[in-house]
Amino acid sequence: MSADALLAHLENVKRTGDGRWIARCPAHEDRRASLAVRELGDGRVLAHCFAGCSINEVLGAVGLEMSALFPEKISVDGKPERRPFPAADVLRAVSFETLIVSLAASQLAKGEPLLGDDLERLKLAASRLHAAAGAFE
Repeated sequence: MSADALLAHLENVKRTGDGRWIARCPAHEDRRASLAVRELGDGRVLAHCFAGCSINEVLGAVGLEMSALFPEKISVDGKPERRPFPAADVLRAVSFETLIVSLAASQLAKGEPLLGDDLERLKLAASRLHAAAGAFE
């Protein structure tokens, strides 16, 4: 849903900025606009009544369900949209795997062999780093 679907049910709607409006709250006797509505870049719609009405009361007053505040999931060829991980999470994961490789390299530089679990963990780190690099090709 876009904010337009909610705004169409409201009175005294005034635009207050890009993707932002204020209107009379339909859940109580509102003499002046006390309901703020905002549409986020991803299509989600936020609404807040400054008089204290809950979002369930606001939506109930206009005959909408909570799901109306969220965009439909986009699918490509019938497959759900693949949402990437936040960049900070990806960088933390790559950084950790790089630390594993660095520790193994340090041990090998000292002439100490990698055995058992250490060797397997190095192989896993290398595999994860390779997969991470391939994800952006």
